[in-house]
Amino acid sequence: MRIPHLLAACLLLCSPIWSAEPARAGSGASPTSPFAIQDIANFSKEIERELAARGARVAIVFRSGRMRGELPDGVRYTHGAFWVHSQVETTTGETLNGYSVHNLYHGEEDRLSSSLVQDWPINFTAGDHIGEVGIIIPTREMQRRILHMMISGDYQSLHHAPYSLLSNPLDLRFQNCNEFMLDVIGAAAWETVERPQIKANLEAWFEPTRIQLTIFERLFGPSADDRLRLDDHRGRIRTATFGSMGAFMQEYKLSDEVFELEAGFLQDQALTASRR
Repeated sequence: MRIPHLLAACLLLCSPIWSAEPARAGSGASPTSPFAIQDIANFSKEIERELAARGARVAIVFRSGRMRGELPDGVRYTHGAFWVHSQVETTTGETLNGYSVHNLYHGEEDRLSSSLVQDWPINFTAGDHIGEVGIIIPTREMQRRILHMMISGDYQSLHHAPYSLLSNPLDLRFQNCNEFMLDVIGAAAWETVERPQIKANLEAWFEPTRIQLTIFERLFGPSADDRLRLDDHRGRIRTATFGSMGAFMQEYKLSDEVFELEAGFLQDQALTASRR
């Protein structure tokens, strides 16, 4: 039966894997990555170096909390966040240049409501299960506009707390991490923070990813997890993904690059295996 894999993928879309805030992550929370902690840390640094080498002040990075075989067609990653280059103060008071990660996570106690959470690259890669990330680097002008929105408070005003794992990015009722980022991108592109106007524009220009759900899954999926709310869908189940967001930003010249980055430790393992 297909529902266990598909539902499992749905349940991880935009869900918090590990947060720097223990209360938010839940009592006893720990990293879920199958990789060694040193590999996780190294991968987070690799991503930072790659973004810095490309001159990205703002990037959109995606990772998967599930193995690829457990994800539905058209979905390569389960969580995305803005990575913003900034000065970071260490616990010793030293100031370093690095990236902060800006997420939308649903709550632990109230899982039908979300909040905006800032954490760090290590938190992000600690939820990775495949050793690969998808990256969208907006154009310089789009980066400037997104940064301005974060400073001005317009970024926060686009947050809509009612949460759904497979929220429809063309509908106002719910929001997940990818839909929030898409709303921010739309606000920056069209220079408006009016969500009804952003949704009208997205309806005309953005093509969401279609998620295949059987009648059985439609009926019993929501009963397995209350976060899987489908009230905002009419007919086809559609949501925002790395693929659909990357295609949209490329087509309308809102991004400079869209690519995927594999962890160095996986490349080393492959090289070692090939020499045996």
